[in-house]
Amino acid sequence: MEHAISLFFRSIFVDNMIFAFFLGMCSYLAVSKTVKTSVGLGMAVTFVLLVTVPVDYLLQTKVLGPNCLADGVDLSYLSFILFIAVIAGIVQLVEMTVEKYSPSLYAALGIFLPLIAVNCAIMGASLFMQQRILLDPSNSQAITSVWDAMVYAVGSGIGWTLAIVSLGAIREKMQYCDVPKPLQGLGITFITVGLMAMAMMCFSGLKI
Repeated sequence: MEHAISLFFRSIFVDNMIFAFFLGMCSYLAVSKTVKTSVGLGMAVTFVLLVTVPVDYLLQTKVLGPNCLADGVDLSYLSFILFIAVIAGIVQLVEMTVEKYSPSLYAALGIFLPLIAVNCAIMGASLFMQQRILLDPSNSQAITSVWDAMVYAVGSGIGWTLAIVSLGAIREKMQYCDVPKPLQGLGITFITVGLMAMAMMCFSGLKI
């Protein structure tokens, strides 16, 4: 249980997908204009991560890994295409669900909802999981079971959601600020994200 807690908080604060690895920046910058759309996209990304990372873990450990299907057979080179297929299928399910139950959120997210399929944070989480399978089980970053994969996925999703909601709240406030004309729009947003990333670096020294 201690390992799961460590993995969970580390994936939120230390190994944050946005502030540590800058993954998923396109939709992060485009959709974070309001808190409402930020929360919606954050929840969608978290759900996709929660489903795809454990499924990809099972694929890697039961099908693709060395000697999984037969002695001497290693199908790891197929991991990219299979991980992408899993992500695309889950995103399609999320898109249909949001369109049916929340048309306003579906319209607000626009093209960026189906583009979760190519959100590098989703693929990055699966590839990081693939690397962490090989770590020593005593390592706090190791993923040794489906449960660990689920914990890592939820932590990564919450970390991404925390980042986009925080930026959405700041950008809503900045609408009432006197921002210099050359910096209006993405200019001040990039500066804000940089300052937020620098602030999150304070967690990098924690031994979780």
